[in-house]
Amino acid sequence: MKKLITKGLSQILWYTSLLFLVVVGFSNQPVQASSFTVSESGGGFETAYVEWPSIEHAEGYNVYVKPVSAPESQYQQIDNELIRKYQSFWRADAVGLTAGDYVLKIDALLADGSKVSAVSGTLRVKAHDRTGFAFAKDSKYGTASGAYNEDGTLQEDAQVIYVTPENAQTVKLDVVTSSSGKVKTGVGIGEILSLRQKGYDKTPLAIRLIGKITAEDMDGQLNSNGYLQIKGNSDYAEMNITLEGIGEDTYAYGWGILARYTGNLEIRNIGVALFPDDAISLDTGNVNVWVHHNDLLYGTAGSDTDQAKGDGSIDLKKGSTYLTVSYNHYWDSGKASLTGLKETDEFFVTFHHNWFDHSDSRHPRIRLASVHVYNNFFDGISKYGVGATTASSAFVESNYFRHAKYPMMSSLQGTDALGSGTFSDEDGGMIKAYNNKIVDAKSLIYANSDAGTDESNATSFDAYLASSRNETVPNTYETSVGGTAYNNFDTKVDLGVNASEIDNVDDVEEIVTAEAGRLNGGDFTWEFNDGIDDESYKINKDLMEKIKDYETGLVAVGGNSVETPTEPTQPDPEPTEPITGGYSHNFTTDGKLSDFFSIEGNLSDSKGTVYFGNLTLTKALKIESSTRIAFTTKENKTLTLVFNTKDGRGIKIDGTSYPIQDYTTVVTLAPGEHVITKDDVTNLYYMALE
Repeated sequence: MKKLITKGLSQILWYTSLLFLVVVGFSNQPVQASSFTVSESGGGFETAYVEWPSIEHAEGYNVYVKPVSAPESQYQQIDNELIRKYQSFWRADAVGLTAGDYVLKIDALLADGSKVSAVSGTLRVKAHDRTGFAFAKDSKYGTASGAYNEDGTLQEDAQVIYVTPENAQTVKLDVVTSSSGKVKTGVGIGEILSLRQKGYDKTPLAIRLIGKITAEDMDGQLNSNGYLQIKGNSDYAEMNITLEGIGEDTYAYGWGILARYTGNLEIRNIGVALFPDDAISLDTGNVNVWVHHNDLLYGTAGSDTDQAKGDGSIDLKKGSTYLTVSYNHYWDSGKASLTGLKETDEFFVTFHHNWFDHSDSRHPRIRLASVHVYNNFFDGISKYGVGATTASSAFVESNYFRHAKYPMMSSLQGTDALGSGTFSDEDGGMIKAYNNKIVDAKSLIYANSDAGTDESNATSFDAYLASSRNETVPNTYETSVGGTAYNNFDTKVDLGVNASEIDNVDDVEEIVTAEAGRLNGGDFTWEFNDGIDDESYKINKDLMEKIKDYETGLVAVGGNSVETPTEPTQPDPEPTEPITGGYSHNFTTDGKLSDFFSIEGNLSDSKGTVYFGNLTLTKALKIESSTRIAFTTKENKTLTLVFNTKDGRGIKIDGTSYPIQDYTTVVTLAPGEHVITKDDVTNLYYMALE
């Protein structure tokens, strides 16, 4: 609410000052802005942003960034795609900044060739927390910064591509595809990544996602299971890729992210919603992968009863190692993270500063791995927190467990043995616990201490309670099933983090709730009811509906996008006047209500304006997989459909694809039942029968 009020006041003040200029004697001259002010700005992790109201008579905007102490000559222009238009304001994000203080400058380019400028205040930029096993010195690459340097700047030879809802299928990049240096142009993000899979092009690549990118937008770019696949040509292949969202409102909406055979991969600042199975899956042969600052929302329901919220939010398996999962916000996830599936060798994973926000289980669920779990906020956990099975070892330190039913469990012993068994009768794993804050746990049994909810039980316990973080666990403590002793990995290998970098456990809630998830917490909000949601593991229907109803406020990408990029330039399709004497439907005025057409699908008022005859059309029915329009004619009729796509795409009518030409599709229909469905992604503004 504070953000909205700030924007509104800034716009009111600006328009008031402009009106004053007109009243005092400039009404006979073209109205131009003599100045304008920033409505909102801020700094984040290696990024800074600025927002401002639309400026009348501006034909475009350029935005620049510099360190606050640098001279004017050192302003660097940011990429055009980082400037975006929203319904009531503009925004620009500068990314790839080292830690420090910066200012952003906006130049509004006016119609008469002049410009006016506004400059932000000082913006504090912080460094990302590059810790954990993904950054351990013993790992293959020693880093998981992808296309970036360790100071947050892009590598010198890095390539950058921008993926938006409009260009996901058409974005282009030249990729080296042979040992002789042969180059092929990949068209669409899916083909670009497929060409990179050949392994000849290791150029650092930053893939920057912008806006709500739906599965329909990604048509042809996903694999058969609905994932954008980042894949190398063999285990641990050097990829040097960062997949990142820009700003606060990037979504992978209706699809997931799958990594296989990758090395040095970073995935950050993305909201993943309504994913098909797992939101983010590190599946098979990955090394040095860093997954951080993402929002994990509900997925689509799976076939099993325990998959109503989707399956895994972030799953790590099949030989993937030296991984860091940090600062992610899990929104009521059913299964937060499976860590290990049919493994044969020990592997290393770090979980730190994640917000497990009323999620249910698997924080993580571990097989065979050595896992460091520190500084996470377990916030109302209805089933269990850390689960150790199958000869795994977990070092769990300085976490805050608030109303986590079972903070730590080992298969077939301790708390798990008191119930019916949680882990499919697998052997147990060992947990070393140190300096955790436990509030309102139902059961926690330590092997060597009465500090839990029950007296110590050296033969059937949940965890060993260490008195110092460097304490080794005696091998006399072992699992009831499998006879596994703690492997003391935390005292033998480089964890990628020093004791001085571990936050005080009393500060964990404040730090994690402020910094986990996307920049500024993202643009999705929800207030959980602790009294209900702490203990409930059922799907929250209202939350699911809000996720399904989410609409982006993004209108256009690019500083010269004074109008939305999908908007025609005053098209005048035939016929030149709206059809009368038959049946017509105007989505701007009628929505989906019709006495003649049966309309299913989603409306949008952010796809631009279409001019058809004397009509100004601003609302469209999105043509996507869920869209269906049915109707019946009793005689031969001519159907006219009006879109915001000039040509190159099609629409299906009765199962047959018809092209869109000059913003329209005109088809003669015989008497009978008819149905309109998606061929390509587009937007329908008006339809009529004559």
